[in-house]
Amino acid sequence: MTDNQQSIVEEEGTSDNQQSILDEEETSGNELPLANLKRWEWWLFVSLNIFFLIVGQAAAVLLGRFYYDQGGSSKWMATIVQTAAFPILFIPFFLIRSPMDTSSSANPPSMLILLLIYFSLGSLMALDNWLYSAGLVYLSASTYSLVCASQLAFNAVFSYFINSQKFTILILNSVIILSSSSALLAVNDDPEHPVGVSKSKYFIGFICSLAASALYALILSLMELSFQKVMKKETFSVVLEMQIYTSLVATIVSVLALFASAEWKSLPNEMASFGKGTVSYVLTLVGTAVAWQTCSVGIVALIFVVSSLFSNAISTVSLAITPLAALIVFHDKMNGTKKAKRH
Repeated sequence: MTDNQQSIVEEEGTSDNQQSILDEEETSGNELPLANLKRWEWWLFVSLNIFFLIVGQAAAVLLGRFYYDQGGSSKWMATIVQTAAFPILFIPFFLIRSPMDTSSSANPPSMLILLLIYFSLGSLMALDNWLYSAGLVYLSASTYSLVCASQLAFNAVFSYFINSQKFTILILNSVIILSSSSALLAVNDDPEHPVGVSKSKYFIGFICSLAASALYALILSLMELSFQKVMKKETFSVVLEMQIYTSLVATIVSVLALFASAEWKSLPNEMASFGKGTVSYVLTLVGTAVAWQTCSVGIVALIFVVSSLFSNAISTVSLAITPLAALIVFHDKMNGTKKAKRH
């Protein structure tokens, strides 16, 4: 090897070492991409978010039903608390966020595109939350949860057309089994409903919950599409960004609707006449808000790392938890397809 060749090799080696050092510094100075997680770390991340989703959703539904049972009546207040706790997400957001965010896209989306995504999804989320709140007014916690199983079937359809999700026999079987419960409720001749709710109002609650499930499934598929086609980032901070900004929009829309509907005028009397007292009223709303936000983080994170269909499938697991919890807390009784009487 000539002196010139040796010099070139040494320079190339030095360049490679410098690039390696720069890469290490960049990685240490930025949030670790989720794509670089080890297998056990990935499963730990997924399991943690499954826990957030199931426990958060079950707690939120029970607290929402408790709010109505104890005298709460504002649908828009019940809607606001589903997204109002988003500021707590700024804590983990600023803890994990780095000065330079790692992205797999050389051309990040413009601010206008991001604003359109957040505004559109946030507005749809506000409408969806109101439909869920309207449904929970007239349904028991267990019945409400079973009706919401239909969202998996809707999501399967949207995932196929929007996200190009391939169907397998296992997926189809899961969709059919988990969605059949809502169909059984639709033909039930003796539906369970809270005290003072007529059959016509029960039907309204059923339709609202069914419509909310369809819209929710659409929102999940659109979120997945946004992650895949627009944002193209590999860090958990983008999950928190999606949840924070869509929740911000949804909360603003819900608050405006609360004042536009004049429901805000009844809130002082609602608080004063709450069955368990004023303190319990405030704690119920705060607890519901935190529970929904915990659930939402799990949902969005699972969409990001797996798919919207998987996230929706996991949310239906709460069907085995929420009715059982309602059985203990509210004394719902279950037999047959879902016949119940409240003590």
